[in-house]
Amino acid sequence: MKKITELTAELAAPAIAEQGCQLWDVEYVKEAGTWYLRVLLDKEGGVDILDCEAISRKLSDLLDEADPIEGSYTLEVGSAGAERALKRPGDFQRFMGSPVLVKLYRAQNGSKEFAGTLTAYDGESGDVTITAGGKEMTFPKKDTALVRLRVEF
Repeated sequence: MKKITELTAELAAPAIAEQGCQLWDVEYVKEAGTWYLRVLLDKEGGVDILDCEAISRKLSDLLDEADPIEGSYTLEVGSAGAERALKRPGDFQRFMGSPVLVKLYRAQNGSKEFAGTLTAYDGESGDVTITAGGKEMTFPKKDTALVRLRVEF
């Protein structure tokens, strides 16, 4: 049986493509006692509220028809955001050279967060390398809780 996130991605694909967007991620998470099904989008030039509304309406109908989720949940369709999480190898390749924030499970050198420029990603091991202050740092996948883009002002 397919995961809820996989099934949602398949159901959403035509509506997302029709709106000229790409699927960034699907999350099914419980927060403060409520289940949320989040569909995160990307689009050249940015996702706007009209994109989200159109996809949400179509996807809501498709989910009601397929009924893949037992119980109640809240459907959210939105932009992946400027500070989106990088999860797949293609995400890392696409944003190579971009400013990122790496969050670790346990502190290294007294810190759990490291900001720098994404300089390498090992597709086999999942290790991430950044450069910060002229220093190169590599973080093993097993130690890395999150890597996300970072907006600099």
